[in-house]
Amino acid sequence: MNNSIITEFMILGLIQKPELKRVLFIVFLFMYTVAFLGNSLIVIAIIYNTSLHTPMYVFLLALAIVDIVCTTSIIPKMLVTMLTSGRSISYENCMSQIFLFTWSLGAEMILFTTMAYDCYVAICFPLCYRTIMNHHMCVTLPSITMMIAVTNSWVHSGLILRLTFCGPNTIDHFCEIPPLLSLSCSPVRINEIMLYVADIALAIGDFTLTCISYGFIIAAIFRIHTTEGKRKAFSTCLSHLIVVSLYYSPVIYTYICPAFSYSFERDKVIAALYTLVTPTLNQIVYSFRNKEMQTGIQKAFPFLKH
Repeated sequence: MNNSIITEFMILGLIQKPELKRVLFIVFLFMYTVAFLGNSLIVIAIIYNTSLHTPMYVFLLALAIVDIVCTTSIIPKMLVTMLTSGRSISYENCMSQIFLFTWSLGAEMILFTTMAYDCYVAICFPLCYRTIMNHHMCVTLPSITMMIAVTNSWVHSGLILRLTFCGPNTIDHFCEIPPLLSLSCSPVRINEIMLYVADIALAIGDFTLTCISYGFIIAAIFRIHTTEGKRKAFSTCLSHLIVVSLYYSPVIYTYICPAFSYSFERDKVIAALYTLVTPTLNQIVYSFRNKEMQTGIQKAFPFLKH
């Protein structure tokens, strides 16, 4: 229920200089287009090709959907504010944006952990892979991921809905939990505690489990006898770790800061990293460098062969 005096929030934008706004608009529009079309290609290709109906690609499918939701819930409104005077966002739309964005954050973190586990089983237990990662497991893991992400999002969104906003009503780039907590004129201690809990359980917890999986993977790689085998395995593992690190670092940094220490200027670039840069890089690192994925996309879209 909305008990706030404020019925809308004003978005300041990432930058104020008109000439730089145009440049930033072009950059963001290009990256959003690449992220949206690229992830859409991945979704269609995996659904269309039965040869890609394996655990790895089921998780890639889920990751692509999450990335589409993440970018689409944030970037279009951000682009509008760069070119027009329509910088306001209603209270209801702001709450919707928070729910979708928080859901995508949680889902992506858990998916990274799930994908790391899948890779761990494939490299460390190749003979038992089909038995462990069977059809039941492929359905169960994404389902659990979505349930946890939805629960996490409902909790945070519900706590935000209990807050009162009396003014000021300016936010920097989009509706996110930390800046809204700094604007609330009601106590936010419970919100901060739940942010810390989520940060430890999801961000730090999932990141730790991901690192443990990759630790076992690297140990297994060292036991590979051929140099070429080690090189290929290391290349894949390193790519995954780069994307995971790029994603987790800004998320942990942003959400571990309490509301009173939140800085609009400090976190602009950080927000751009996990809302746009990472979803764009995911498809490149996880999919388009993969020959099976490339073949699947070409089968779904024959005109891309030329």
